[in-house]
Amino acid sequence: MNEKEIRNTKARMPDTVDPDQIRRWFPALKSTEVFLDNAGGSQLPISVIDQIREYYANTYVQLGADYPTGRRATHTVEQAREVQKILMNAGETGQIILGPSTSALCAMLADCYARALDPNRNEVIVCEAGHEANVGPWVRLADRGYVVKTWRLDPNTFTNPLDELEILLSAKTRVLAVPHVSNLLGAIEDISVLAQMAHQVGARIVVDGVAYAPHRAMDVAGWDVDYYVYSSYKVYGPHMAVMFGTHQALAALEGPNHFFIHQEEVPHKFELGGVLHEGCAGILGLPPYLGFLAGSDEETRFDRSVVERAFEVMTRCELPLQGKLIEYLQGKDQVRLIGPGDTGRSRVGTISFVHRRKSSKEIVLAANAQGVGIRYGHFYAHRLATALGLDPEDGVVRASLLHYNTEAEIDRLINCLDQLL
Repeated sequence: MNEKEIRNTKARMPDTVDPDQIRRWFPALKSTEVFLDNAGGSQLPISVIDQIREYYANTYVQLGADYPTGRRATHTVEQAREVQKILMNAGETGQIILGPSTSALCAMLADCYARALDPNRNEVIVCEAGHEANVGPWVRLADRGYVVKTWRLDPNTFTNPLDELEILLSAKTRVLAVPHVSNLLGAIEDISVLAQMAHQVGARIVVDGVAYAPHRAMDVAGWDVDYYVYSSYKVYGPHMAVMFGTHQALAALEGPNHFFIHQEEVPHKFELGGVLHEGCAGILGLPPYLGFLAGSDEETRFDRSVVERAFEVMTRCELPLQGKLIEYLQGKDQVRLIGPGDTGRSRVGTISFVHRRKSSKEIVLAANAQGVGIRYGHFYAHRLATALGLDPEDGVVRASLLHYNTEAEIDRLINCLDQLL
């Protein structure tokens, strides 16, 4: 099939998409290599690649000009924000801020809070299970007048106890920084409950959705979060990151951009130096793919219902695969699963384990040599790995699957692990 035929292929029903039809959208999946390192970055559908190519070829100019190409470039960025609002279900509750990475956006946000220190509300709580992107910037505020507290993980259950968080929260809490899903553990946190707990003491909640967003539909309005940030390159898009912030939360902060950009100019006051224009073009290529998964035709408007149907299809594709791999690992006496053993909707397909005798590095390099793309290490959850008694450098073996993976690929990983474990 050529690229036009791929884009015009329709899903028969939202719950029964042929895996081969899905994989035709992804040129990289023609490789014989098995991509099970998806938590580090997903592959791109052809519609995203086409949009980036088109922008480079025909619209590669600076924003804000009044000539036709300049207006097209400006419109591209504006439309990318609108796509993200729909994708995150922001509605009219807040604004979309674009940046190079989740790490950069969280560091920018923490710096804004450092410059807005309130001695009467100067405590920050970070989650031990978090990615360093949403931990390190807040921990560093200890050097700038804040008191930093850590919400510890229960290493036996791999859960973050709510009663411990309740003890940490107080009238002095300014920010609660949490992951929606730990990129080692794979378990989904109930963000609505955490947002409610933070708001009860007048605190803001900053949620790292990087490990959640590739698998489930985001709903920032429904969860009532103040900030939500994720990496678009892990959700079938360009190498960028996206932060949602409510109007109230963003208005209270001074942005880091140039002095002549007024503080009322949100999101621009938070986008230092501007955004990646060609990346914004790539974002515009995501709705056609999501529409395909949702069973929509080309005339169907991209809206919230398309997003929800598409991600439900993704979930139904992933659940049997993650279940098969987790059950296999649980059957190995020498293997310790790092994360919950649940195989259902309470977790995503980011699956980590260690072996009691073999190093993670040894296992991964042997699998890589057989064309199976998995990784080892702490995956920027260095503090969590240490808390779990692991050597952070060797860390865990992590296999992370997405809806475009197949049962045959999971079987290939299992056959490979059978030789190693």
